[in-house]
Amino acid sequence: MNDIIQRIENIDWQSITEALHQNGYALVPGLLSDNECKTLKSNYDNTALYRKTVVMARHRFGLGEYRYFNYPLPDLIQTIRTNVYPHLVSVANTWFKALKIDIGFPLEHAALLQQCHDNNQRKATPLILKYGKGGFNTLHQDLYGDIYFPIQLVLMLNEPEKDFTGGEFVLTQQIPRAQSKAIVINPKKGDALIFTTNFKPEKGAKGYYRVNMKHGVSEVKEGSRYTLGIIFHDAVS
Repeated sequence: MNDIIQRIENIDWQSITEALHQNGYALVPGLLSDNECKTLKSNYDNTALYRKTVVMARHRFGLGEYRYFNYPLPDLIQTIRTNVYPHLVSVANTWFKALKIDIGFPLEHAALLQQCHDNNQRKATPLILKYGKGGFNTLHQDLYGDIYFPIQLVLMLNEPEKDFTGGEFVLTQQIPRAQSKAIVINPKKGDALIFTTNFKPEKGAKGYYRVNMKHGVSEVKEGSRYTLGIIFHDAVS
């Protein structure tokens, strides 16, 4: 796992931090190798790795399915989750302070998980999502309990315009007393998109205010689209 740790450390985290403050999202090119993407996709049918499968249409979440990993997580996912978190915690704490939310996040990921477990949030939340032709994901937020970390990431496991068409990643911003803004992003294979789970602060004339954000996936026109989602807090169920 030393290779993925080095790749994480080589990220320009200052630029990522600035993008998150400005936009609520940031793109990291080429975090995963082709072989890592291939392995994650090929393990989709290894049901022993997962605690739960969700067929999206049954819950009106969209069209497609996703599977939550069980503990212990695969080494690659555990390493990414543990080593990315410390680079994001200062952003999370800055956001909560700006919005006068009296919550501070610990510097180490294990301490956040302990807080979750003490609150009966004990279920792993990293997941792999699979969409076929016609698949989509409705706009949503991944909270899972009272304790949640306000930043998450998704990693693209196959190549847009080659393995699938359509299936763009969509973010919406809801500014108070204004119409929603839609943002469309097209990560390439192996890219990581870091984005807000719930909201970001925006500076106004009278201080900071909350911009609520949701995310989803537009309709896949052809092919299959796989992504890995990494959420840093754990879930009640």
